[in-house]
Amino acid sequence: MAFGKKKEVTPAQALVKMEDLCSRSEHSSNEIRKKLVNMRLSGDAINKIIDSLIDRRYIDDHRYAIAYARDKYRFSKWGRLKIRQALSLGGIPRDYINDALEQIDQNSYIEILDNMLKAKARSIKEGNTFEGRTKLYRFGLSRGFESNLVAASIKNNASKFWQECSID
Repeated sequence: MAFGKKKEVTPAQALVKMEDLCSRSEHSSNEIRKKLVNMRLSGDAINKIIDSLIDRRYIDDHRYAIAYARDKYRFSKWGRLKIRQALSLGGIPRDYINDALEQIDQNSYIEILDNMLKAKARSIKEGNTFEGRTKLYRFGLSRGFESNLVAASIKNNASKFWQECSID
């Protein structure tokens, strides 16, 4: 076999590979479609494989959206806006995205935002000044949190963020 040439994969082999992949972790139908296209299968074979995976519940875009939102929020500390954009770019239907985002606990969400801003405040040299608070605000927005929540967190906690930093 020469370099650069991919080994031919039959639709049956591709189905087994995708079943194995989907049984180990959640994947969207769009992700699986891209993998199958990379295997150079025909459009008809790709559709049949995806339909089979959906029918047998290996793929469920709604379940994927919920797992994705939960993981990005908990482990990556992403806000709802960033999660929404990523899911939308992944071809997940809007209803599934909305449902997944509604399952995020608001109190826990705000607590994660506050803790993240507190940690970031430690690295901002300007301290509790206009420039420092602006950097903190931009950071919160860049993580995908809503502007009103970021502003409220900074307003309510800014002096506490930097006061705790100076004690360390």
